[in-house]
Amino acid sequence: MQTIDALNSTLRSYLDPEQTNHVRRAYYFAEQAHFGQLRRSGEPYVTHPLAVAGILADMHMDHQSLMAAMLHDVIEDTGIEKSAIGNQFGPTVAELVDGVSKLTQMEFGSLEEKQAENFQKMALAMAQDIRVILVKLADRLHNMRTLGVLHTEKARRIARETLDIYAPIAMRLGMNTVRMEFEDRGFSALYPMRARRIDAALRNARGHRKELVEKIRHQVETTLTQEGHQVEVVGREKHLYSIYKKMKSKRKAFSEIMDIYAFRIIVDSVDTCYRVLGSIHSLYKPVPGEFKDYIAIPKANGYQSLHTVLMGMHGVPIEIQIRTREMEEMANNGIAAHWLYKSDGQSANGSHARARQWVQGLLEMQQRAGNSLEFIESVKIDLFPDEIYIFTPKGRILELPRGATAVDFAYAVHTDVGNSCVACRINRRLAPLSEPLQSGQTVEILTATGARPNPSWFNYTVTAKARSNIRHFLKHQTRDDSVALGRRLLDKALTGFDSSLDQLPQDKLQDFLAHQHYTLLDDLLDEIARGNRLPAITAQQLLGEMAANPIERGDGAAQPVAIRGTEGFMVSYAKCCHPIPGDPIEGYLSFEKGVVVHRERCNNLGDMRENSERLVALRWDDEVEGEYPVELRIEMENRRGVIAVIATRINSMGVNIEKISTDDKDYQFTYVLLELLVRNRVHLARIMKRLRTINYVRKVTRVKN
Repeated sequence: MQTIDALNSTLRSYLDPEQTNHVRRAYYFAEQAHFGQLRRSGEPYVTHPLAVAGILADMHMDHQSLMAAMLHDVIEDTGIEKSAIGNQFGPTVAELVDGVSKLTQMEFGSLEEKQAENFQKMALAMAQDIRVILVKLADRLHNMRTLGVLHTEKARRIARETLDIYAPIAMRLGMNTVRMEFEDRGFSALYPMRARRIDAALRNARGHRKELVEKIRHQVETTLTQEGHQVEVVGREKHLYSIYKKMKSKRKAFSEIMDIYAFRIIVDSVDTCYRVLGSIHSLYKPVPGEFKDYIAIPKANGYQSLHTVLMGMHGVPIEIQIRTREMEEMANNGIAAHWLYKSDGQSANGSHARARQWVQGLLEMQQRAGNSLEFIESVKIDLFPDEIYIFTPKGRILELPRGATAVDFAYAVHTDVGNSCVACRINRRLAPLSEPLQSGQTVEILTATGARPNPSWFNYTVTAKARSNIRHFLKHQTRDDSVALGRRLLDKALTGFDSSLDQLPQDKLQDFLAHQHYTLLDDLLDEIARGNRLPAITAQQLLGEMAANPIERGDGAAQPVAIRGTEGFMVSYAKCCHPIPGDPIEGYLSFEKGVVVHRERCNNLGDMRENSERLVALRWDDEVEGEYPVELRIEMENRRGVIAVIATRINSMGVNIEKISTDDKDYQFTYVLLELLVRNRVHLARIMKRLRTINYVRKVTRVKN
């Protein structure tokens, strides 16, 4: 058990006497505040904050972090106010303690919501001071070390939360030692039987491998020493949870995972790293495609090292990591090493800057998230560290998760770039926005004024920043679109009674809204646009007795609603008949989807006429915008290469092909089904005329339904 005297001896090795005394004073304050409180193990409660401070002291954290560690449960568990801590130890320490403290005064609907709210509060505090998360990680680490005294169900819940949130955060901040302990202890608590079996197999394998490991280590060390390098070569074992994850994800047996021998080579300088790499590659044959240079391009969490895989004696694969002493410290303690090297360590400062950038991204996500559960889901997406490295046209490097697309890249550059992107160039060639990116590619985003996010982007975006920004934009844009459409639909219904929204008395309108439980007129209009209220019935309710006798209007008085093509998401176009500008059209008010536009003679629309109150008279606006899908069927002779001829002909007219497929009629003729984007009927007629001029084409028709 850690004592304050033992901790003092550690602190004196790197803090000055005055700072050590501040930490000691915080300990006595915590001891007095927690007097009489016991942990579940029966120990005095103060042993917990003392142990948390000890974990941070091993990382050589600053004295304010250690004071916050001593006091981190005081606000939550003893009733002492934040202001009292501020008066005693200063505002910085008080803010750190408050950031780590849980939200205990609020009521939550579920345990998940409580955890999400706690994490959200901590994320906001992290944005002010990154040390909040370091104290929290040390707190969680000691709780994981003492998990055995808890009930099984509670221990499993804490272990699951640690694996889901805190282990990935430790990874994101480069704190590898903490991350591995989180994973192994969480794994043992969640799956004790599996952990015991893998541990036993690991101990057994260690005995069989010991001789070969030592032989390889000695050979590597001897070779490098003879070439004049000062190195330290250590064998590296995979920890329990990483073995389990590899067995599960790659569906490999334990023996296959353990076939690889891993070593770490610690050197004195970056220059020596590359010299040692050359020596190692001359000793053993490198495996092609397995070399990674994380020194030139560090990982997002600041991790730096050279990685290579070699084929050793007897065909044994050997993994080698080469790094400097500072890189080793950074790999183990990550951002915590910033305080150890802050006087002159550029690598540590780089890690600190990356961590702050990540936390700033968390803050942006928190502001755009609808609620705490949505926020924490976004954070989970963002915490998977398997990265690719993409270049901007100006040579800047951006880290993205594997599987990211150009849309993710656009939002990584800037939110406005993401919101207005319309196309991309990957290595100078035009490519779909949905194409997964590969490391080393150069991506250029093409933007357009007035462009906006597409709901289909959710199908292929993976970064939390992209998804939260798309969701935020669509949420607000959909509202604006639906209010504008609802106003037009209600106005159109009111014209049938010789009235309009502008002519309605404001007091009567407000009384109606209050009676229908709407706060604003926009809320009512939004409901109408979504199809949840019918405009004709709403108009009758608004006008009361006047509506009992609808006024017969002259020709052209009650005009159909004009469709411009810019209404947004509350107007959609039926896929059964593909209406395009120039077609006679009619609309159907669908629940939650708004107005669905059909061609007037669409078969499906005929079935909907039973609900005539949901039908909406529509027409195309004189200045309609956009492109609309249409289906064509081409009957042609079976000839080699004719599909390519059709595609080339359509491409030469600047028309986009959305889908293309074939359906054989018989051995001599085939049908080609095309879905194109066209502006209007005139544009379609021009395309069909050009297609009919192709040799072997017998007939071109538009698919009606």
